[in-house]
Amino acid sequence: MAITASMVKALRDTTGAGMMDSKKALTETDGNMDAAIDWLRTKGLAKAAKKSGRTAAEGLVAVCVEGGKGVAVEVNSETDFVGKNAEFQEMVASFANAAMGVDDIEALQSAEIDGKAISEILTDKIAKIGENMSVRRMSTLNGDTVVSYVHNAAAADMGSIGVLVALKGNDDSGFGRMVAMHIAAANPASLSEADLDAAVVAKEKAVQIEIARESGKPEQVIEKMIVGRMKKYMSEVTLLGQSYVVNPDLTVEAAAKEAGVEITGFVRLEVGEGIEVETEDFAAEVAKMNK
Repeated sequence: MAITASMVKALRDTTGAGMMDSKKALTETDGNMDAAIDWLRTKGLAKAAKKSGRTAAEGLVAVCVEGGKGVAVEVNSETDFVGKNAEFQEMVASFANAAMGVDDIEALQSAEIDGKAISEILTDKIAKIGENMSVRRMSTLNGDTVVSYVHNAAAADMGSIGVLVALKGNDDSGFGRMVAMHIAAANPASLSEADLDAAVVAKEKAVQIEIARESGKPEQVIEKMIVGRMKKYMSEVTLLGQSYVVNPDLTVEAAAKEAGVEITGFVRLEVGEGIEVETEDFAAEVAKMNK
């Protein structure tokens, strides 16, 4: 029986097992879903599967740069304690190195390290360490020069925030690293106004128009107000328009010109960004345990 991607996804969603493990289970059982679940259990993968429903919002972002290419990979765990674990850190570093040879997160899951797929390595580590983990995100950046920076470093090239900056020109002054630190702190939404999502800009403009109309001023006055407010908005959310943290009298774009370089792109990944973590009060947790 032909094993389809939808079948593999369904088994992954049901069991929490890795992609390669799920595919192998379906292959071994000729596509029988129930038998595949039992196969995973007999291979000792059920322990990892039981943890798949728990929120993994901690972990590390690792960066790797070679020549004009850089990658940033986020690997999540349930607790920050695991992020301090040397074995976990070694695994994350190996995943970042492997990411240099692939184009996206799906390919990274299938990439092999010493003959073993990353998805399988992760499943084994879940079973050993006892926490749910995931390879959540991966971003790549190319340029004449790519510079990296990690914030709150737990080990070399990995921490709570990973930043990559692509530059055109010679970065003899170390400007790229300073900009990477700026990005870690300021968290710009895009490189420039041209890169901003048009829907986001339209929404912000609509909000500002409504705020201005509350003042009761004439429409022609409101139009002038909106021009100024949108200009201020762009200076806050775009990297090139932001005030440079090292010298607030300059925008980042102006600082780059002084340094003799052009910023062509950036990547910023922060551990757990966008993940909703459920919280329970202590009484609810005890009640849940007693059920």
